[in-house]
Amino acid sequence: MSGLFGEYRHKIDAKGRLSLPAALRKGLTEDTQLVVVPNVKTGFLSVYTVEAFEAWQDALFEKKGGYNPGDRMHVMLRTKLNASAMPAKIDAVGRITLVAKQREMASLEKDAVLVGNTDHFEIWDAVRWDEFQSSIDLDELLFSQGVLTWKK
Repeated sequence: MSGLFGEYRHKIDAKGRLSLPAALRKGLTEDTQLVVVPNVKTGFLSVYTVEAFEAWQDALFEKKGGYNPGDRMHVMLRTKLNASAMPAKIDAVGRITLVAKQREMASLEKDAVLVGNTDHFEIWDAVRWDEFQSSIDLDELLFSQGVLTWKK
Protein backbone atom coordinates (compact mmCIF):
# COMPACT_ATOMS: atom_id res chain seq x y z
CA MET A 1 0.00 0.00 0.00
CA SER A 2 1.21 3.47 -0.80
CA GLY A 3 -0.30 6.78 -1.71
CA LEU A 4 -2.97 6.54 0.98
CA PHE A 5 -4.52 9.87 1.87
CA GLY A 6 -7.81 11.31 3.04
CA GLU A 7 -10.32 11.06 5.86
CA TYR A 8 -13.34 8.75 5.64
CA ARG A 9 -16.16 8.28 8.16
CA HIS A 10 -17.71 4.84 8.48
CA LYS A 11 -19.68 2.76 10.95
CA ILE A 12 -18.49 -0.37 12.73
CA ASP A 13 -21.23 -3.00 12.84
CA ALA A 14 -22.16 -5.17 15.83
CA LYS A 15 -19.73 -7.90 14.70
CA GLY A 16 -16.78 -5.48 14.58
CA ARG A 17 -16.74 -5.21 10.78
CA LEU A 18 -15.68 -1.99 9.14
CA SER A 19 -16.15 -1.15 5.46
CA LEU A 20 -13.04 0.16 3.78
CA PRO A 21 -13.52 3.09 1.40
CA ALA A 22 -12.58 2.43 -2.22
CA ALA A 23 -9.69 4.91 -2.01
CA LEU A 24 -8.04 2.82 0.74
CA ARG A 25 -8.90 -0.52 -0.89
CA LYS A 26 -7.17 0.28 -4.17
CA GLY A 27 -4.52 -2.33 -4.86
CA LEU A 28 -5.89 -4.64 -2.14
CA THR A 29 -7.74 -7.88 -2.75
CA GLU A 30 -9.41 -10.54 -0.62
CA ASP A 31 -6.02 -12.31 -0.67
CA THR A 32 -4.15 -9.32 0.78
CA GLN A 33 -3.00 -10.05 4.30
CA LEU A 34 -3.34 -7.03 6.55
CA VAL A 35 -1.88 -6.40 10.00
CA VAL A 36 -3.75 -4.26 12.54
CA VAL A 37 -1.49 -2.66 15.15
CA PRO A 38 -2.71 -0.61 18.11
CA ASN A 39 -1.16 2.71 19.02
CA VAL A 40 -1.86 2.45 22.73
CA LYS A 41 -0.50 5.86 23.71
CA THR A 42 -2.64 7.81 21.25
CA GLY A 43 -5.51 5.32 21.01
CA PHE A 44 -5.98 4.38 17.36
CA LEU A 45 -5.29 1.38 15.14
CA SER A 46 -2.82 1.32 12.24
CA VAL A 47 -3.44 -1.05 9.34
CA TYR A 48 -0.54 -2.23 7.17
CA THR A 49 0.00 -4.92 4.58
CA VAL A 50 2.29 -7.62 5.98
CA GLU A 51 5.13 -6.25 3.84
CA ALA A 52 4.58 -2.67 5.03
CA PHE A 53 4.38 -3.83 8.67
CA GLU A 54 7.69 -5.68 8.32
CA ALA A 55 9.25 -2.60 6.68
CA TRP A 56 7.94 -0.44 9.56
CA GLN A 57 9.47 -2.83 12.10
CA ASP A 58 12.76 -2.90 10.20
CA ALA A 59 12.83 0.92 10.23
CA LEU A 60 12.30 0.92 14.00
CA PHE A 61 15.25 -1.41 14.51
CA GLU A 62 17.45 0.47 12.03
CA LYS A 63 17.33 3.39 14.48
CA LYS A 64 18.79 0.95 17.03
CA GLY A 65 21.52 -0.33 14.73
CA GLY A 66 19.40 -3.09 13.16
CA TYR A 67 17.65 -6.02 14.78
CA ASN A 68 20.01 -8.05 16.97
CA PRO A 69 18.60 -11.39 18.17
CA GLY A 70 21.30 -11.42 20.84
CA ASP A 71 19.96 -8.19 22.38
CA ARG A 72 17.29 -8.98 24.98
CA MET A 73 15.62 -5.56 24.53
CA HIS A 74 15.36 -6.09 20.76
CA VAL A 75 13.82 -9.53 21.26
CA MET A 76 11.34 -8.23 23.83
CA LEU A 77 10.38 -5.26 21.65
CA ARG A 78 9.80 -7.41 18.57
CA THR A 79 7.83 -9.93 20.62
CA LYS A 80 5.64 -7.18 22.09
CA LEU A 81 5.05 -5.61 18.67
CA ASN A 82 4.17 -8.94 17.06
CA ALA A 83 1.92 -9.98 19.95
CA SER A 84 -0.09 -6.75 19.74
CA ALA A 85 -0.51 -7.02 15.97
CA MET A 86 -3.50 -8.97 14.66
CA PRO A 87 -4.01 -10.33 11.16
CA ALA A 88 -7.01 -9.15 9.15
CA LYS A 89 -8.41 -9.92 5.72
CA ILE A 90 -10.71 -8.02 3.44
CA ASP A 91 -13.98 -9.88 2.90
CA ALA A 92 -15.90 -10.11 -0.38
CA VAL A 93 -17.73 -6.83 0.25
CA GLY A 94 -14.64 -4.81 1.26
CA ARG A 95 -14.79 -4.99 5.05
CA ILE A 96 -12.26 -5.96 7.69
CA THR A 97 -13.12 -7.36 11.10
CA LEU A 98 -11.47 -5.69 14.07
CA VAL A 99 -10.94 -7.92 17.10
CA ALA A 100 -12.74 -6.91 20.29
CA LYS A 101 -9.54 -6.32 22.28
CA GLN A 102 -8.23 -3.82 19.74
CA ARG A 103 -11.62 -2.10 19.36
CA GLU A 104 -11.74 -1.72 23.12
CA MET A 105 -8.20 -0.33 23.32
CA ALA A 106 -9.02 2.30 20.68
CA SER A 107 -12.52 3.04 22.10
CA LEU A 108 -14.04 2.00 18.78
CA GLU A 109 -17.72 1.26 19.16
CA LYS A 110 -19.72 2.54 16.23
CA ASP A 111 -18.44 5.71 14.55
CA ALA A 112 -14.95 5.44 13.09
CA VAL A 113 -12.71 7.62 10.97
CA LEU A 114 -10.26 6.01 8.57
CA VAL A 115 -7.27 8.20 7.77
CA GLY A 116 -4.84 7.50 4.95
CA ASN A 117 -1.26 7.94 6.13
CA THR A 118 0.90 7.34 3.03
CA ASP A 119 1.90 3.64 3.46
CA HIS A 120 -0.85 2.57 5.89
CA PHE A 121 -4.16 3.79 7.19
CA GLU A 122 -5.35 4.52 10.70
CA ILE A 123 -8.69 3.81 12.35
CA TRP A 124 -9.78 6.31 14.98
CA ASP A 125 -12.86 6.65 17.15
CA ALA A 126 -14.71 9.60 15.55
CA VAL A 127 -14.88 11.66 18.77
CA ARG A 128 -11.19 11.11 19.51
CA TRP A 129 -10.27 12.01 15.91
CA ASP A 130 -12.30 15.24 16.07
CA GLU A 131 -10.59 16.16 19.37
CA PHE A 132 -7.18 15.41 17.86
CA GLN A 133 -7.96 17.46 14.75
CA SER A 134 -9.18 20.47 16.73
CA SER A 135 -6.10 20.35 18.99
CA ILE A 136 -3.63 20.65 16.11
CA ASP A 137 -2.79 23.98 14.51
CA LEU A 138 -1.49 23.08 11.04
CA ASP A 139 0.26 26.44 10.61
CA GLU A 140 2.06 25.85 13.92
CA LEU A 141 3.22 22.44 12.71
CA LEU A 142 4.33 23.72 9.33
CA PHE A 143 6.08 26.91 10.37
CA SER A 144 7.17 26.43 13.97
CA GLN A 145 10.52 25.22 15.27
CA GLY A 146 8.95 24.10 18.55
CA VAL A 147 7.74 20.68 19.58
CA LEU A 148 3.99 20.14 19.56
CA THR A 149 2.38 17.30 21.47
CA TRP A 150 -1.17 16.05 21.75
CA LYS A 151 -2.59 14.59 24.93
CA LYS A 152 -5.63 12.39 24.80
